[in-house]
Amino acid sequence: MDRVIRATRRATQADEWALVLAAAGIPHRLEPDGAGWTLLVPAAEAARAQAALDAYDEEARRAPHAAVPDAASPRLAWAAGIAAGALLLAFFAVTGPPAAGSRWFEQGAASARHIVRGELWRAVTALTLHADAVHVAGNAVATAVLLPAVVQRLGVGCGLWLVLLSGAAANLLTAIAHDPRHVAVGASTATFGAVGILAALRLLPARSQAKPRWKRWMVLAASLVLLSMLGTSPGADILGHAFGLLAGGALGLVAGAVLRRPPGTVIQSLLVALAALVVLGCWRLALAGPAW
Repeated sequence: MDRVIRATRRATQADEWALVLAAAGIPHRLEPDGAGWTLLVPAAEAARAQAALDAYDEEARRAPHAAVPDAASPRLAWAAGIAAGALLLAFFAVTGPPAAGSRWFEQGAASARHIVRGELWRAVTALTLHADAVHVAGNAVATAVLLPAVVQRLGVGCGLWLVLLSGAAANLLTAIAHDPRHVAVGASTATFGAVGILAALRLLPARSQAKPRWKRWMVLAASLVLLSMLGTSPGADILGHAFGLLAGGALGLVAGAVLRRPPGTVIQSLLVALAALVVLGCWRLALAGPAW
């Protein structure tokens, strides 16, 4: 039986607690509620989990702390995550699952052979296609949960762009590394990109704050644990998930190092519009090309 050990209104705080427990090898799960998040662990692990979190809190109190303001409110961040997940579900209602003669999948799937021949838009269009209802539901939920944490740190536009770029980069790298016959669809490379982005942002010290070295190793270990738990299931594109994590980590490090503060509302809005235009443009290129 699971026991609630902590609750918070902030997604970033919940994510931080989850990383602490993942690094310690303690089973746990986060559940959204009306006011925020609750952290649950098996009753037998409650004492160990509480001790790990208390130790983390104690070290955080000892270190000089400079608060990093959120770039987006929790409400806006959650709205962005839920909207992105809903769009994945809505697009699946249009395309349906793969079927003989389906132009969506023939023209938009991440076919390694076609990508290396120059059809780079497939790296983006494949993120919006899914094999079945379970596949799209899982990715929609993962997007709705992970994207808000990225958005809250970087803003809606920057967050969307980094997640989109990490997923597309992972598909490109997978196409280069895989057999030419490899074909992939799904937003999971982007969701693992979001994990990598969040891990990278945790690795970077806040302004005027030295982060203890053990915390940096904890973040890396927790990311690898998440990859092994969620990204290596039967039938999963393990290489694509690993590339998504690496691409997200690299982009997160660059964004965290370059952006002294996230752009303002106008630029964030323009970035959102540009991201939508890029996805639509990639689909226009895909559907304009010859069928396989």
